[in-house]
Amino acid sequence: MSVLPDDWALPALDARNERWFTSQSIAVQRCSGCATRQHPPEEICHRCGASSFDHDVLAPTGTVFSFTVAHYAVNRALADSVPYAVVLVSLDEDPAVRVVGNLPGVPCEDIRIGMAVEAYWEERTAEDGTVIHLPQWRLR
Repeated sequence: MSVLPDDWALPALDARNERWFTSQSIAVQRCSGCATRQHPPEEICHRCGASSFDHDVLAPTGTVFSFTVAHYAVNRALADSVPYAVVLVSLDEDPAVRVVGNLPGVPCEDIRIGMAVEAYWEERTAEDGTVIHLPQWRLR
């Protein structure tokens, strides 16, 4: 089940985020200088200011750290999906790393902080033919 409509705008890929959106894994940016993991990927390490990065692939499991329920569509394309929940997931392997996504199939009133979830990927194809994998969450 998808929250995002088929015509939803896809992310523009660049060197920082390509692995995140194409690897079908939780590929988190890791600073080459201090080994701090950060997400979303950025140009500069938020801890030491370095600008060289690698990636760690973390287990696709976590817990709901926070969530919000959207009752009004922020974009007309989402009008048929309201209400829907947007969750912030703290990853089991590194709880300081938190990932935003949807939790389709779970009624908004049933979502609770601390729920155990696992990632899955919704596949979309960009206009240039690039296959994009959008991470979403489901109960585990």
